[in-house]
Amino acid sequence: MRFDLTVVDAFTDRPFTGNPAAVTVVEAFPGDDVMQAIAMEMNHPETAFVAWRSDGDYDLRWFTPTAEVAICGHATLASAHVLGGTARFHTRSGVLVCDRGGEGRIEMDFPADPPVSGDVPTTLTVEGVRWFGQSRHCVIIELADAAAVRAFRPDLPMLAALGSQAVIVTAPGDRPGIDCVSRVFGPNVGIPEDPVTGSAHCVLAVLWGKRTGRNALVGEQASARGGIVHMRRAGDRVVLGGSAVTVAEVRLTM
Repeated sequence: MRFDLTVVDAFTDRPFTGNPAAVTVVEAFPGDDVMQAIAMEMNHPETAFVAWRSDGDYDLRWFTPTAEVAICGHATLASAHVLGGTARFHTRSGVLVCDRGGEGRIEMDFPADPPVSGDVPTTLTVEGVRWFGQSRHCVIIELADAAAVRAFRPDLPMLAALGSQAVIVTAPGDRPGIDCVSRVFGPNVGIPEDPVTGSAHCVLAVLWGKRTGRNALVGEQASARGGIVHMRRAGDRVVLGGSAVTVAEVRLTM
């Protein structure tokens, strides 16, 4: 078997920043073991497998180096970028529609993931927690300010013990045009820290949208690579916007 993959940096307009994803378009999905092996070999936060459908849409699945995940924003953005910017994907999280937006961005229609407040677990020994909550896919920890988020040093076993696919650490933005700052950790799916996480902004759009009273927001993910995610609340959906750039073409044989 031969697989041609495109490596795309998502949620950025500059190579070697944002979040990298590998994308391969296939006539039909290979076995799960093959897809997991390819994702492990590529060793990006996610590898996306896009399969043609007879109705003109696409089926889409996402794999980290260690597991399949139910939703992934940056690899969906990368997949739409590879397909020319417009696509309709059938996924484990429903139908995700991508289209060209303003300023060269791709916009993606995702389900909102509202967080619900909860008590801080006794096992979470993080100083300065202002709010704690959970959504379908994430745990959310709000800290005092953006400086605390940028300086946060994760205890990955402690975060893994929370049992979630991802742990979001967030605070209000600290510069003009940025509504919130975040970092995202996924030790339970083989990602110590994710560079830029689209699906996390389905949570952050709801959290900070309610706090600010606005539907349109901009988030900065303050990882080492960094990235910007545009968000727009639309009922029970969130439209995520971002840019993407192709950085490599890879051919794998098995």
